[in-house]
Amino acid sequence: MSISEEEETAGAAEARTVSAGEWEREPHPSDSLRTFGAVVQGLREHTGISRAELADLVRFSKHTVESVELGRRMPDEDFVERAEAALGNTGALRRAAPHLSRGEVGFAAWFRRWARLERVAVSLSTYECRLVPGLLQSEGYARAVFEGTIPLRTDAELESQLAARMERQRIMRERPTVPFSFIVEEHVFRRRFGSVEEMRELLDYVLEQSAPRNVTLQVIPLETGLHACLDGPVQLLETPEGRRLGYSEGQENGRLIFDPKQVAVLCRRYETLRSQALSPIESRDRLKRLRGEL
Repeated sequence: MSISEEEETAGAAEARTVSAGEWEREPHPSDSLRTFGAVVQGLREHTGISRAELADLVRFSKHTVESVELGRRMPDEDFVERAEAALGNTGALRRAAPHLSRGEVGFAAWFRRWARLERVAVSLSTYECRLVPGLLQSEGYARAVFEGTIPLRTDAELESQLAARMERQRIMRERPTVPFSFIVEEHVFRRRFGSVEEMRELLDYVLEQSAPRNVTLQVIPLETGLHACLDGPVQLLETPEGRRLGYSEGQENGRLIFDPKQVAVLCRRYETLRSQALSPIESRDRLKRLRGEL
């Protein structure tokens, strides 16, 4: 997982319900948030209702409505659906919501929501082509990732982010009946960082983290060539209610994907990629071979 995991501080109790008071204020609103907020305000004024009246209709506070209209908060999915119904069912808000993104590197608001969902998910799947997934990173590897981040972090920020990332890995140990699936490109494990000892420590840690029966790690070997997930990394999960959600990110953007059709496409790609990757046994053998080559 990339730098978007820097703000992994959400607790398990927050995972099931994200109330208006728990939304994170956006320190640097993006153009998409400002535009979305302006549309909400325009529709509200056209409908002839006040912010307080809209707050009652969407069952969020007046302060939250104001923050959304000013582009200071990422709107919750429930807010979007209720505001859509309250403001005439034009479809504008529902169609615009999946394209919202934060205006700063990290997109912590999006990832904090995903982290909460992770804590209660009944299955988790991750494809990575850039970095070792956050749930599999050794402490030395995670530290190197944060140290290389631009803009540079202070020592205090780095230590806080490192602690949060390692804390997040507790779900791997505390949820032994939840299936965790990882598909990672071989070149990710070949990319050097630090000393030989640190590289060996990383591979040992990945092998240890992926050893439990509920964890599946598959490697895409270099010789595979083109495959089903060339559009980039993706994460998928299933909620206790049986709903499937996705999360994707890139350079200065990231989003939670809840549209069923989009998620279905991502799930098909992931399942196809499973058949193109090495088997779990072959993947572990590949990592052991890479370790021996160091």
